[in-house]
Amino acid sequence: MTSSVTNVRDVSRTSLPNGLRIITETVPHVRSVSIGVWIGTGARRETKDLNGISHFIEHMLFKGTQSRSAEDIARLADSTGGNLDAYTAKELVSYSIKVLDEHLPIAFDVLSDLVLNPRFDEGDIEKEKGVILEELKMEVDNPEYLVHETFFSAFWRNHPLGRSILGTKGTISGFTQDALRNYYGDVYSSSNILITAAGHVTHSAIVELAAKYFGSLPLSPAVTPETEPKASPPLILKNKRSLEQMHLCMGVPAYPIAHERRYGMYLLSTILGGGMSSRLFQNVREKHGLAYSVFSELNLYRDSGCLAVYAGTSQETLKKVVLMVMDEFRQICDNVVPDEELRRAKDHLKGSLALSLESTSARMSNLARQELFFGRFYSVDEMMEGIERVTARDIQTIAEDFLAGKQIGVTALGRTTGIELSQAELTV
Repeated sequence: MTSSVTNVRDVSRTSLPNGLRIITETVPHVRSVSIGVWIGTGARRETKDLNGISHFIEHMLFKGTQSRSAEDIARLADSTGGNLDAYTAKELVSYSIKVLDEHLPIAFDVLSDLVLNPRFDEGDIEKEKGVILEELKMEVDNPEYLVHETFFSAFWRNHPLGRSILGTKGTISGFTQDALRNYYGDVYSSSNILITAAGHVTHSAIVELAAKYFGSLPLSPAVTPETEPKASPPLILKNKRSLEQMHLCMGVPAYPIAHERRYGMYLLSTILGGGMSSRLFQNVREKHGLAYSVFSELNLYRDSGCLAVYAGTSQETLKKVVLMVMDEFRQICDNVVPDEELRRAKDHLKGSLALSLESTSARMSNLARQELFFGRFYSVDEMMEGIERVTARDIQTIAEDFLAGKQIGVTALGRTTGIELSQAELTV
């Protein structure tokens, strides 16, 4: 067993002999403890015929264990006043619980039982297919979700990153007990599991519990890296006459999540559409009244990324909004960001970062993401300093790398009849 301690925030790290990692942060002035069990691979590891299986397994783990029913799990979580939660992402799966410090032993027992001892009962599997198919219908009925899925399925063409986390009607309906058990056995392994905790707790207490419940897992080889995607920015006009509004998603490639220029990328996104004072919000919404919702977002992964812009507008103004976004791309490539605007963007990003770490659950998640994507712990001061080091010229260089050229993709969803867009109009 190996351990290390950092001196910034009370963060400690231990690896068990079987390779399972434990990271904690002690926060003595609170009464809560947040515990997370993280699986270091997510939906992008799936093959095409198993698309959605990571999310399906996440659901199945709440259907009962070898010794507890689904109702037992729910009652135990509720009896602690705790919040038991889970989600599946492209590159990880998370199971977590937040409780008062006095309920730590039972909370850890329930969480570990849920993750380690699933039943995968055939009757439950068939019932859950219906639940997840309804979840898929609900999401497809959401045009903002659908335009993003349409865009990214083409942007990451023929790669798992371009597939839905939920899967498809065909793959969901086809999952079998054997398929679930085999996939679970492949990825829920000691080398691919990370336990994090933050709150009123000691590192030794979490290590002791982790060794008790997870220490018997066999030593497993490291999970092989996923294949790197290649971006293929699309131009798609998808007709859906039932919609009153046009939904627009535009995007370009971006740096991977741990890239040394990541802070500049975050600042570029903030300046473009990261708040009420951003260029897109002010120009598209406030000055021209062409959209209620308009923003930029970063979708960053271990080996790739995408900077995307979303807007909801009318059929008549869709092309105008596209050209306005293109003009903002052009302006930020051609002109250095003014000092006052850069200062505002830095303060916005730093404030958002600091506020995001105020709860024990957020700190627990932060520990996991840093371990899984960066392989080390970054203090808040280090991140603040990284933001401050970015210059206006740095942002312009990043914009020139990604916003210029012929790598801008567009997807529009709605009543597209009569709308024309050409690739030539999407060149800065």
